[in-house]
This record gives sequence, structure tokens and C-alpha cells, in this order.
Amino acid sequence: MKRLFSVVMLLSVAITAMAAKPKFEIKHVEPLSWWVGMNTPLQLMVNGDGISAYNVDITPKDKGVEVAKVHKADSPNYLFVDVNIAADAVPGTYTLIFSDGKRSYKYDYVIAERVAGSKERASFTTADMVYLIMPDRFANGNPANDSTDDTTEKALRSNPGRRHGGDLQGMIDHLDYIADLGATAVWATPLLLDNENGASYHGYSCSDYYLIDPRFGTNELFKEYVEECHKHDLKVIMDIVPNHSSITHWWYNDQPFKDWTHQWNKYTQSNWTFSTNMDFNASAADLYQMESGWFDRSMADMNLDNPYLLSYFKQWAVWWIEYSGLDGFRVDTYPYNEKGPMSEWCKAIMAEYPNFNIVGEVWTSSIPQLAYWQGDNANKDGFNSHLKSIMDFPLHDAMRAAMTESGSRVEWGKGMTRVYDVLSHDFVYHDLQNMMIMAANHDTDRIGDVCEGDSRKMKIVHTLLATLRGMPQILYGDELMFRSTDRSKGHPTLRIDFPGGWAGDKQNLFDPSQHVGSQKDVYDYTRKIMNWRKSKDVIHNGKTMHFIDRDNTYAYFRYDDNDVVFVYINNTDAEREVPWTRYAEIASDLTVGRNVITDEDVNMQGVKVAPMSALVVEFER
Repeated sequence: MKRLFSVVMLLSVAITAMAAKPKFEIKHVEPLSWWVGMNTPLQLMVNGDGISAYNVDITPKDKGVEVAKVHKADSPNYLFVDVNIAADAVPGTYTLIFSDGKRSYKYDYVIAERVAGSKERASFTTADMVYLIMPDRFANGNPANDSTDDTTEKALRSNPGRRHGGDLQGMIDHLDYIADLGATAVWATPLLLDNENGASYHGYSCSDYYLIDPRFGTNELFKEYVEECHKHDLKVIMDIVPNHSSITHWWYNDQPFKDWTHQWNKYTQSNWTFSTNMDFNASAADLYQMESGWFDRSMADMNLDNPYLLSYFKQWAVWWIEYSGLDGFRVDTYPYNEKGPMSEWCKAIMAEYPNFNIVGEVWTSSIPQLAYWQGDNANKDGFNSHLKSIMDFPLHDAMRAAMTESGSRVEWGKGMTRVYDVLSHDFVYHDLQNMMIMAANHDTDRIGDVCEGDSRKMKIVHTLLATLRGMPQILYGDELMFRSTDRSKGHPTLRIDFPGGWAGDKQNLFDPSQHVGSQKDVYDYTRKIMNWRKSKDVIHNGKTMHFIDRDNTYAYFRYDDNDVVFVYINNTDAEREVPWTRYAEIASDLTVGRNVITDEDVNMQGVKVAPMSALVVEFER
């Protein structure tokens, strides 16, 4: 009996020990898959409890794929695995084998055949008009995913600061509207998982770099969205944030390396002074706080000086391009990243896709500081960002200020002179073609609010965007002069829902037949001039000649060897006669042109322009 009791006790102890021992699990392998024929090296980040004790191999052995080297991290729960893929490797499913000498575990990994022509893909250029969408506020195509069991914040449309339910399906449903407006590219604010418990709708605090937020849809639906955009002749720009991740990211509480994110003894914000990147007089302490300080308590600041993290972000960017068929990136808070690693990051993307365009958010009113960040600029410190495009915030500021300074009497240097002054600094820039111009975005006051609901001012703004150098970007709804619901409450109320995007909306502004009054006026004008712009190479690639006047008007020509477009902005409250003879150096042989908006012939001798309006006339040489 005692012997039987002892056996039972031993079995009980063994069973308890087995139950107490956690089951080995490979939790994450990123990137999720790869391709034969890539320029970017493959380094897998593998996450699993105690995985650093395991060796790694891959089968089959004779197909051109092999494990080259395995790197351990500071955390025992990570391995970084270098995988060599021969140029003639056989596409297919490979098996990663993890073994500690006693046990082995298998993980299937797909290395696919690359789509023909992927490397040579085109990207957005100055020929494009970019339509900026905030997905949560655009259209709700699938109410079933407004709130999900696996995400924290639930939808509450009545609260401006909460999720409203817009999603990828809603965007797909309204691509006809976007294309018909004259847009040729779509930039959506981040669609990756943001699992914060509040204000997660904006998406700028990423909780998983390889997962579309389930409240927007799935990875597969994002790929379908890109395909549908291409069917509508729309390019797709993905908004990405390498500078910071969410503290709800799955790796945050168990980071691979101690320096994976920037660590401080107490919470320290960035000082926001990115002039320290090029300021010869700046202290090293200020530069360090600028690029290493956190944006917000919920946003862990990533340390791109860590080579494994930099490799991770290179592969992540390439993976999304190759997986979904992307046409471009917009990089949030670009100067707050470590500039050396980000330069290397840009260069790596271009090495994989030579025609690919990346536009960086460099929010500054300083023209020299903005120019510093564009690739190949002649910087005194020799720095080359390899960043192809920059966002023209000085022009943004000038246009907005000019719209608040309309009328016949403005102070010296104000009104339309502001726009003239910004363009007079174009000699500073390395590449005028690769500049994104805008009058508003998701982080600024609505341009409809700046223009105080005056459709005449809105049409002037859209004339400038359609005819000045660079790539125009407009925020969803600006073509209809959307205004904030309560300007005093900041961002949430300018990021309004697009009427008609939700079942039960009283008005559907996706339907042009429902446009009335000033909204119709602005929409019809914007649609006309942006569709005209699509085929005007002289606007995309031509030179600019402008003429200074101090009466709050502005005249400029876009020209090349074949075409001339004349633009006259009357920002006053009185009718103005165009002083045509003043422009004789470029216009002496130009007399009769075509009004771009009305399609009527215009004799430029004695032509008059109404108060608060623009005239756009095209000529053939």
C-alpha cells in the first residue's frame, strides 16, 4: 500500500511539474514573410519565451536558403536570425527548426516569388494631387468592426475624441469620388494597430508594426484597398512612424535590447528643437534631448542607433511595399529621428526601389532648415538625408496668413506678398519638384475655418495649390469647405466625419447632386482645376516667373518651351485690371488665351479680375 501511495505521489509531482512548466511558444517572427530577389538582407526577429537557448536551422537545405548567423539579444526571449537567400533560390514554404538539444520546434516561413517589375515601380511625383484621408472620420463601410474584442478603445461617435468607425472598406467604397475630384494619389493617416485606451483613432501610436488595426480591417483588406486604388488610377502613400511606438506595443514590457527605446531616469519629453541637427552652436545635450526625448507619455521613443532596430525598420518598410504594392511613404515627425540612421533607412529603401518617393514631415517655418532635410542638399556639414521629398510648411504658413489679410489695405510684407516672399527663396532648395505643398492637413486648423467660410478665399487657395510648383495635397473635405465643429476644442473637432459616410447620415456629400450653395461652388471649382492640372506638364515640370506688387495681388507664370499658364490672384475687395504690359518680358507675344475654369477665350488687354478671385489662363506658344 505504501509503495502504491509513493508511486501515486511521484506521478502527481511529475504531472504538477509538467503543468507548471510553460509550453514553449514562438510568439512572433518578423518580417512575416519575404521574397526571392530582394536587395534588402533578411534578418528575422524571433520572439518566444527563453528562445535564446535554442539553435536555429532551416529546411529544405538544397533550395538556396540558409541560416547564416544567429544573434542573441539582452532579453532571453529574442533571437535575431540572419537568413541568406540566393538569387536563384526556390520560392516556397521553408521550415525554421528551433532546438535546444533535447527538444525541437518547427515554424513555417514563406519566401515567395517576387512580382515582376516590383523593383521598377513608379511613385508619386509633382504630376500628382494627393488627397489626405483620416480613415476613422471618412466613411464606415463595415459597422461590424467599429469595436472589437481584441482592442481596448470602443467606438463612440458622439465623442469627437473617440473612434467613430471609419475604415478601409469605407475608403474603398468612395474611391470613385476621390478620383473624380482630380486626385491621383491617396495618403491615409496611419492604419496600423493603435491600441491606446483613448484617442486611438489617429493611429500615430503604433502597437504592432505588422498589423492593420482590426477596427479598420485586415492586412488582406489593405492589400485589396491598394489594388482598388490602382484600378482607379490612384497611387497609395502609407503614413509611417519610425520615431515612436505605443507603450501598448507587444514588445514594450520586454524589449529585445536595453537601448531598444530611449530610457530616462524620469519622463523626459523632446525639446522639439530640431534646429539642433544643423545648428553649429547647439549643445550636445540639447540635440540628445531633441531626438531622444519622448513625444508623449504613451509614445516610447525608438532608438534607431540600435543596429537591430534599424534593420527591423528597413525590412518593415520594404515588407509593406512588396506585400501590398505601395507607391510611396509619408514619414511622420521626420527630424525627431536620429538623422544618420534615418538617412541610411531612406537610402536602403531607394536601393530596393529606385523610383520610390518618400516625403518627410519637417514642420518648420524656416526655409533653410527645411531645405537641409531634402536629399542631396548642399549642407555645410556634409549631411545627406537621402530623403527625396519634404513638406513645404513655409508656403503653407504664407497661404494661410494671406487669407486672413485680404482687402485693399494691408501692411507692407503681408497679404499675397507673403506667398511671393516664400517663393523668392526657391534658390535655397535642391529639388523644387519634390516638395509637397498644402494649405491644411489633419494637424492644422481647417482651411475653411481660416477662410471664415468664404468660398472666394477657398477658391484662391485651391488655385495656388493647383498651379504653384510642387505636389499639391488637400485634406478630405476641403474641396467642400469643411469647417470644425468647435474650433476651441482642437484636433478632434477639425477631424470631422464626412457626411454620407455613415448609415443614417442626413446628408450625403459624396453625392455631388447634394452639394448646394458655397459648398457646391468650392467643390465644382476644385474639381475643375484639379482635373485640368492632371494633364498639364507645364505645371508639373515648368519654371516659374512671378511679379511683385504691393497692392495684395499676385501674378505669376508657369512656363516651358511649349506652354504658358498665367495666374493672377486678386486678394483685395475691389476689382483689378491685369497690368498685362508689365509682364512684357514673358508675355509680349501672348494676347489671347483660354480661361481654364470657364473654357472661354480671354483677350488679356484690359481684362479685369473680380474682388477676392483668381484668373488662370493657358496659352500655347
